[in-house]
Amino acid sequence: MTTPWTPAEFEQQLRSLGRYYHTHHPFQTMMYAGKLNAAQLRGWVANRFYYQVTIPRKDAALLFNCPDREVRRVWIQRILDHDGGPATDHISNGGIEAWLRLGEACGVPREELLDQRHVLPGVRFAVDAYINFVHQADWREGVCSSLTELFAPTAHRQRLQSWPDHYPWIDNAGLQYFRNRLTEAHRDVDHGLALTLQHFTTVEQQQRALQILKFKLDVLWTMLDAMYLAYIQDMPPYFNIEETNHE
Repeated sequence: MTTPWTPAEFEQQLRSLGRYYHTHHPFQTMMYAGKLNAAQLRGWVANRFYYQVTIPRKDAALLFNCPDREVRRVWIQRILDHDGGPATDHISNGGIEAWLRLGEACGVPREELLDQRHVLPGVRFAVDAYINFVHQADWREGVCSSLTELFAPTAHRQRLQSWPDHYPWIDNAGLQYFRNRLTEAHRDVDHGLALTLQHFTTVEQQQRALQILKFKLDVLWTMLDAMYLAYIQDMPPYFNIEETNHE
């Protein structure tokens, strides 16, 4: 590569990394096929919550690093989407609250999500690496790292389509988080992608953007590696929520 890609070519290169998205991980494919038991699914919900509560902190770090007022005015909506607040009418409408309700629907008490007792070391390490990256990076690189959202609607649709059939013991109302993100993720992608295409214009910058997006994809994949080892290969030592009669 000796000349920069056009915006359309660069976008295609970014989207091509979707082959590394965590929907292709064995843990996720088992989930969509209905092959997880209740304890394994609860393990995913409990560990993914650590990622969910970290996202608004990540976005706050990006805002701190960003001198562009107009970018901040749009990006702050992401924090409100997760934490709740005036723009979501009430704090209970935020994504974190929606995930707590998902946990309850799956049989994980909210206090066990909030105190993070089930978070695996590998998951914590991967998520912390992500927030540390955004905290230390140029804000534009932080924006680029968010572009795994290019692929997120597919994951949300897969859950909405497969969970009611395979896991009917989960209250359908608990899936509202995934419904909300179908809209929010598309909006966020439009903004994050436009900023990335605008600011990464040289050969070096575009190659760097691909490296950053691959790093974020690796974070999500590594989280599932930890969960697969704990809940599929060696479940008992790690997750002690007993099987219930939900199944």
